Amino acid sequence: MSDFLQNFQNDLRENVSGFIAVSVTEVETGMSYCSLSINPDFDPELASAYNLEVVKAKLNAIKALGLDQKINDILITLTDQIHIIDVSEDGQYFIYLAVDAKKANLGLTRATLGKFKKDIISKL
Repeated sequence: MSDFLQNFQNDLRENVSGFIAVSVTEVETGMSYCSLSINPDFDPELASAYNLEVVKAKLNAIKALGLDQKINDILITLTDQIHIIDVSEDGQYFIYLAVDAKKANLGLTRATLGKFKKDIISKL
């Protein structure tokens, strides 16, 4: 794993309140470039594989509706968790992040992801 991805994972784990898991996945192939979970029962690569289908379904909906839009992120709120699928500006990758809903600050979490999104395009 590249130093960038290792630092990315560690930064999120240390600086995002309520951090549970993260992964970075390529949209076209479904290949996961990195993943980290603080919960041994939570597999972020498996979650990313399913969330890839969510991203593809949304891209198909955008196309079917004739919208000239790109996905910034997809927010899924569960009972106790928030899942964010943050798509890179070029649409090639997405960051999947799961956080504890009671501990996370959604605005700060999204801002932290945003600072890495541009780096992912240039460094992968």
